Amino acid sequence: MSAIDSYVDLTRKVSKNLGPLRTHNAEVMHGFGALSKAALAPGALDEKAKELIAMAIGVAARCDACLGFHAKALVRLGATPEEFREMLGVAVYMGGGPSLMYAANALAAFEEFSVQVT
Repeated sequence: MSAIDSYVDLTRKVSKNLGPLRTHNAEVMHGFGALSKAALAPGALDEKAKELIAMAIGVAARCDACLGFHAKALVRLGATPEEFREMLGVAVYMGGGPSLMYAANALAAFEEFSVQVT
C-alpha cells in the first residue's frame, strides 16, 4: 500500500477536519458544495465520467484526500476496474512519472473502497 494506511480512514479524518470550516467559513463551504454539485450534474457527460476526470486530476495534482473521495464516489457510481485503470493511463500520460506513482495510490484507494462494498 502507499504511504497512506487507509483511504477510508483518511476520508473520514478529512471530513471531520472540515467541520470547523463548515462552521466558521460556512459561505465558502456552501459555495464549494454548490460548485461541486453543478460541476458533477449530468449533462453531455454523466456523473461517472466526470468523477473519472476528477480522479485523473487528483492523481496529476498528487492530492491524497482527492484519491480517497473520488475512489469512494467511483465505487458508488459503479466504475469498473477496467474503466479505472484506463483512466489512470490517461492521468499518467498527462502527469508523467509523479502521476505514475500516484496512480498506484489511486488504485489502492479504489480497491480499498471496492472491498467495503462487496
